[in-house]
Amino acid sequence: MEDTKLPEYYPVGKIVNTHGIRGEVRVMANTDFPDERFKKGAKLFVLSQPAKAVTVSSKRKHKDFTLLTFEGYGDINEVLPFKGMELAVDAATLETAPLKQDEFYYKDIIGMDIKTEDGTLVGQVKEIMELGPNDVWVVKRTGKHDLLLPFIKSVVLTVDVNAKTATVDIPEGLDPDED
Repeated sequence: MEDTKLPEYYPVGKIVNTHGIRGEVRVMANTDFPDERFKKGAKLFVLSQPAKAVTVSSKRKHKDFTLLTFEGYGDINEVLPFKGMELAVDAATLETAPLKQDEFYYKDIIGMDIKTEDGTLVGQVKEIMELGPNDVWVVKRTGKHDLLLPFIKSVVLTVDVNAKTATVDIPEGLDPDED
């Protein structure tokens, strides 16, 4: 019996809309290395059912978005079904560049448990936003608003990728649900 393991994908962006009529899509990047992931010739997958392999034909920046075209998709009607879909890379082909201290891959942070210094569970990281000088971790909490944690040393005290946990010190006024 053959091992028919399904490929594992890592999201690198979301197709939020089309752009123009020539098959260009507007992507909200969610990746550590957008220049590498979206370069001409890069192999990506549109996470539809089933996942559809695409090859980047062109890339350009427009406002806060990355605009991409794919080989063989030259018309808006061909890319319209991709609207709202995640773009991903195949984990098997993922190159892991060495990271500096206090640098992490998004895939290692998304889903991580966030705890306070006394061990109280705050929630799990659901997404990472790139805003200005530092990233902001969006922490999903049960029965409360999402918590936006800036990734700075005074807030994120420790990160344990292997244990999938981070210890944080939430500054006064940062929690929208505190009294």
